[in-house]
Amino acid sequence: MSIGSDFREESHKVDQGKSKGTLWSLDLIPYVLSTLDALVIILACVGGGVGYHLVTGSPIPNLLPCCAVGLMASFIYILRMSGIGYYDLPDSAKPGTEITQILVCWFSTGILLAFFAFLLKIGGNYSRGAFVTFYFIAPVGLLAVRRFTKANLASAVTRGGIRRLDAVLVGDHRELAALGPRDRLALFGATDVKEFRLSGDPDPAERLVADKNMFGAVGDFIRRTNCREVLLVLPWNDDVRIDFVREHLKSLPVSARLLPDMHIRSLSNFVSSARQRVLAVEVQRAPLSGAERFVKRAMDVLVAGVALSLLFPILILTGIAIKLDSAGPVIFRQRRKGFNGKEFVMLKFRTMKVQEDGAVVVQATRQDPRVTSIGRFLRGASIDELPQLFNVLKGEMSLIGPRPHALAHDSYFEKILEDYAFRHHVKPGLTGWAQCNGSRGATPTVEAIAERVRLDLWYVNNWSLWLDIQILIKTFFEVARKRNAY
Repeated sequence: MSIGSDFREESHKVDQGKSKGTLWSLDLIPYVLSTLDALVIILACVGGGVGYHLVTGSPIPNLLPCCAVGLMASFIYILRMSGIGYYDLPDSAKPGTEITQILVCWFSTGILLAFFAFLLKIGGNYSRGAFVTFYFIAPVGLLAVRRFTKANLASAVTRGGIRRLDAVLVGDHRELAALGPRDRLALFGATDVKEFRLSGDPDPAERLVADKNMFGAVGDFIRRTNCREVLLVLPWNDDVRIDFVREHLKSLPVSARLLPDMHIRSLSNFVSSARQRVLAVEVQRAPLSGAERFVKRAMDVLVAGVALSLLFPILILTGIAIKLDSAGPVIFRQRRKGFNGKEFVMLKFRTMKVQEDGAVVVQATRQDPRVTSIGRFLRGASIDELPQLFNVLKGEMSLIGPRPHALAHDSYFEKILEDYAFRHHVKPGLTGWAQCNGSRGATPTVEAIAERVRLDLWYVNNWSLWLDIQILIKTFFEVARKRNAY
C-alpha cells in the first residue's frame, strides 16, 4: 500500500473495527530491520565482486575477502544508524524514506572502509573495481529495503498488528481525543497504545479522587506488564496537573515523556513533516538502560552463584546452630517491596525469638532481648543475610542496591519522605551505598532514614559497574568493623 495518502484511509478502517491480525513484538523490530540491512550490504559486496569480474572477463577470486568487507561495512553502518534511533519506532514506521540520511551514512561508511584498508594494508586481497561496484550498488539496496519495510510496518500499524506493549499513554481526555492515528504514529510509532484518561470532572475534589484512582490502575498495569515508558499528553500550560502526574510517577521505575499538546502540534506542524524528530520533554528518566540491566544481572548471577557454592558449608553449619540454640524455623521470611514496588519474600537466618511480618514491625535495638544467643553473633557478622543470595539468583534482589525495609516501615517512610519511592526504581540489594557509608542497621529517627534515602538515591542516579565493584569491596571492610550491627 502507499504510505502517503492511503494512510488516513487505512487508519480510518482500523477505527471502524478492521481485523487486527497477528501482533508483532516491538522489541524484535530493530533486530529484524538491522539484519535486513546487514544482508543487503553483504549480498551487495559479494554480488558486486562477482559481477565486476564477470563483466571484465577476469576469473572469479576467493569470495572470503568480499564477505569480510561486507561484514565490516554492515557493522559500521548498523552501529552508526542505531545510534540515531533509525531502527526504532516511530522512525522506522513514519511515512517517507530517509534518502539523505541513508546516503550520507553509507558513503561515509565507504570512506571509513577505504581508510581501514589502507591502514591495515589489506587492499591487495580485494579488487578496487569490485569495491567501487559494491560502493554504488549497496545504497540502492538499502533504499529499496527501507521503502519495503516502511510500507509493511505502516500496514501492520494500521491493522493494529504492532502495539506499544512497552508503553502506556496517560492524558487529558481532550488531548487524547485530538490524537488521530497519524498523530499517534508520528508521536510514538503505533496507533494502538494502552490508554489511561485523566478525569474531566469540573469539580476539583472529585477530579483529584478520580485521578488518584486512575494512577493506582496505571501502577498496577505497569507492574503487571513490565512497561518501560509512560507517554503523557497534557496541556503544557496546566502546571497543577503536570505536577500531580510527576508526583505519582515517582514510585514507578519508568521513563516518562511529555508529548506536544494540541497547541504545540499546531505550531510545529509535525505531521506534515513525518521524518523530523518529535519534540518531547523528559519528565522522568529510566534508572537503568536495557544493556545496564543485563550487565548488572549477569554480575548478580555470577557472584551469587560462586558465593553460594563457596559458602555452602557455612550455611549448613549456621542452620544446625540455629536449630540447636532455640525453637523455631531456621529461615525467617518477611515480605518486602522490591523493584517497581512488587512484593517478594526476603530470606534471612532467624536471629530472634519473634517473627514479625504484619502491620507493626519493631526494629532491633542494641541489647535487644528478642535476639537469640547465636543470633547476636550472626547479626554482628552479617551471616544472617546470606540466604538473600537465593533472592538474588531468583531475580528478586540484586547484590548491590537500596536495602529493602519491612512493609510496615515502607508505608511510614513513604508518608514522611517525599523522594522515598525513588528507591524502588532499582532492585533492592544485599548491600548498598548507604550501608558502606555508615547508614547501616536500624533507623530510629527521621534524620537517619532521610540520610539513608539520600545515599540510596545517589546510587540510583550514579550507577555503574565499577561503582558496584567498589561497594562489594567496601562491604567486606564494613562487615569487619561491625558498625551499627546489632
